[in-house]
Amino acid sequence: MTDTGKWLHDYGANHRDIRYPPVYWICVPMLVIGVVGLLWSTPVPEAFLAISPALNWATAFLLAVVVYYFIISMPLAIGMLPFLAAVVAFELWLQHSDYSALRAAIGLTVASIVGLYVGRRNDSGFGSILEDIQLVMIAPFWMLSVLYRRLGIPY
Repeated sequence: MTDTGKWLHDYGANHRDIRYPPVYWICVPMLVIGVVGLLWSTPVPEAFLAISPALNWATAFLLAVVVYYFIISMPLAIGMLPFLAAVVAFELWLQHSDYSALRAAIGLTVASIVGLYVGRRNDSGFGSILEDIQLVMIAPFWMLSVLYRRLGIPY
């Protein structure tokens, strides 16, 4: 087993207590969108804006995440790019809509945390939820690895 395979296997072993997998598969992307939205809503230094109006804490975070993904696994990183592009597109749309981006981010984050908690099988689910929040960008990477495995795509 490769280091990537072992690492993803270990993460998956910690998530075998999922009672409602569809809830988990919906709530993880919601959590990513919510956390990215919170970062997007955080004020940035003027130096960021001087470089690009699109440079903010969320885009800096996502750039670091993409680099990390490519270090872990090139095929999975390439597979994550459409999802991350969709997250950025959603955040850009939200910034230019009549909706409050911060309220939407808070709502998505809270709803996803509640959903992840409900989806857990045991009573210690809150500790696992905290782990999901800490590993917010690893969970969708792991989910993609599950999909790749089912489709027989090597990673």
